[in-house]
Amino acid sequence: MKRAVGALIGALAMGGALMAAAPAQAVTAAPALPYGTVTSPVGLNVRQFPSTDSSVVGFVGYNVQVGLTCKVRAQNIDGNTIWYLMRGASHERWLSARYVANTGTVPYCNTVLSAAMSAQLQGQHPNAKG
Repeated sequence: MKRAVGALIGALAMGGALMAAAPAQAVTAAPALPYGTVTSPVGLNVRQFPSTDSSVVGFVGYNVQVGLTCKVRAQNIDGNTIWYLMRGASHERWLSARYVANTGTVPYCNTVLSAAMSAQLQGQHPNAKG
């Protein structure tokens, strides 16, 4: 009887450990800093320009994390004038910061774009035309 009870307790302990480890769900890694997490329960439209008058060019769902390149001051959305340019996108993917919680420091676009332009100009041949 003691042996049966001991075996049962051992089996339950082992099964509990296996059950605890087995159903773990896949966790997606957060994008590189800086990134933002959509806070609007209904998701967020992605705009061509930083304005609600601009065309909708995409959609990001609630709690989805996206990389952010830089920010600008533009149309005021519920007291927030910041808009984020999504990373890896052309200048056609803007999100209102009103509905995005950012992680990391997001620089202003004039800083990022002027640094990129300087690097590009330095790579040009000094005698090149055009």
